[in-house]
Amino acid sequence: MHIAILTFHGFNELDSLIALGILNRIRKPDWRVTLCCPEPEITSMNGVTVRAQSTLEDAALADAIVVGSGIQTRRIVSTPELMSRLSLQPERQLIAAQCSGTLVLAKLGLLGKVPACTDLTTKPWVQEAGVEVLNQPFYAHQNVATAGGCLASAYLAAWIIARSEGLEAAAEALHYVAPVGEKEAFVTNALKRVEPYLPQ
Repeated sequence: MHIAILTFHGFNELDSLIALGILNRIRKPDWRVTLCCPEPEITSMNGVTVRAQSTLEDAALADAIVVGSGIQTRRIVSTPELMSRLSLQPERQLIAAQCSGTLVLAKLGLLGKVPACTDLTTKPWVQEAGVEVLNQPFYAHQNVATAGGCLASAYLAAWIIARSEGLEAAAEALHYVAPVGEKEAFVTNALKRVEPYLPQ
């Protein structure tokens, strides 16, 4: 299982790195989570430079994709060279996007008439792309999920784990990262957001 977290220059650390941390709570030999970047090194919106662990082309072969957000997303979706490198396939991949990552999915035509979640800043741009924006932190339809708000990355990670490894594995991963003294409430709330969108 390879999960590629699409991460571009100007990325929001909370989106990419919280998802990376929670997803890596699954300890299996074939479970791999990578920061998937257009260049060998990229720098976040707050000046943190990270090294790519996989390329945008590798994402085409991944089992799941997380599209993180950042302050340069509108430039990214207006750059044909970058967008042409993205080959996402919801018929066989789990695809999750957060905040302005939802705009990437909209511009790739992966949302269609399905409503989506995003952050308040990105909301008008997603609406301009013809997508209805919901006033909630998480929504999923079939193999595509979207979330709004930096800390909603926990919901995306839980959804991917639940779809791949089951609800109990998702609960255990969330429990590990949840604040002490609030663990049960945190896990219950997160699963309440995610569970209605899991296959029956």
